[in-house]
Amino acid sequence: MALAATKKTELIGKFQTHKKDTGSPEVQVALITERINGLTEHFKAHKKDHHSRRGLLMLVSQRKSLLEYLKGKDVDRYKNLIQSLGLRK
Repeated sequence: MALAATKKTELIGKFQTHKKDTGSPEVQVALITERINGLTEHFKAHKKDHHSRRGLLMLVSQRKSLLEYLKGKDVDRYKNLIQSLGLRK
């Protein structure tokens, strides 16, 4: 479930911290969240696809680790990211 190049560049442009930023935690979390959302839609139609479900769980774990890192590094950036992605309520 790879992202389309246009969607990926759009997300990078929205969440980058400076002009050439492609690897900051904000960008990584945004890209992972988009992949998770795509897989969630996939599972609505394919309930028995357990191989892809493992990949989903790994993505969720990776996103959680990045969010914990960002929360420990800068709480304001963490809160802005959570709010813009709509992850926590």
